[in-house]
Amino acid sequence: MRQVPLEERYETLTITREGRLLTITMNRPEALNAADALLHEELAHVFYDVAADPGSDVIVLTGAGRAFSAGGDIPWMQTAIDRPESFEQTAREAKRIVFSMLDLEKPLVARVNGHATGLGATLALFCDVIFAADTAKIGDPHVSIGFVAGDGGPAIWPQLIGYARAKEYLMTGELLPARKAAEIGLINHAVPPEELDAAVSAFTAKLLAGATKAIRWSKTVTNIELKRIVHGVMDASVAYEALSNRTEDHQEAVDAFRTRRKPVFTGR
Repeated sequence: MRQVPLEERYETLTITREGRLLTITMNRPEALNAADALLHEELAHVFYDVAADPGSDVIVLTGAGRAFSAGGDIPWMQTAIDRPESFEQTAREAKRIVFSMLDLEKPLVARVNGHATGLGATLALFCDVIFAADTAKIGDPHVSIGFVAGDGGPAIWPQLIGYARAKEYLMTGELLPARKAAEIGLINHAVPPEELDAAVSAFTAKLLAGATKAIRWSKTVTNIELKRIVHGVMDASVAYEALSNRTEDHQEAVDAFRTRRKPVFTGR
């Protein structure tokens, strides 16, 4: 049976090659690359496919248009509220996304071209090295929509900036300007937007010119402890997120977003 080329397997992800550099672009620019059911499902597969791709050694993850990713799509959230049983698939996919990024031996570089929020922040932070335009903001505002930050935030934020800072940002949903995120170690580099491509290209060129196996295996051993931590957190994270999916506060936040008003939370 003919194998479909990697570049042709996805609808919401665009995959391009430049030599042994492979770029994955989330391609829903009209929705600021927010994840709907299809994009979420495709993200749960793409890093496994990339891992098995013999033609690439370095991977870049980015977004089309003016955002990296705005997190979850509001209509998709309403579907999960209306059909809570559908969240079982979402939970499985959320774990696959995170675990597949950690299992990927190839270096994975985030090119954060614009805001990265919610799931978008999770995707950026689970990359190995993160370059962001200094006009971008990054944060995990799950709580602002009455949702638990269950798709990876509680696992990765404390490892990057410590528990005190991580809890501050996860409990408030505050977005950080990219320069501040770089200053506190949440991301690696914040550069002017016109310099982003050159910065990413210079870094990926350095990796491509290096000892491929040594680089891959250095990533692998560095991730051993991180993988242990993340595997210990994710089941509870997605379970609590599923619980919050059933709350009145979450429905109120979704309604408020649609009507462009501030939500009024009641704690229910």
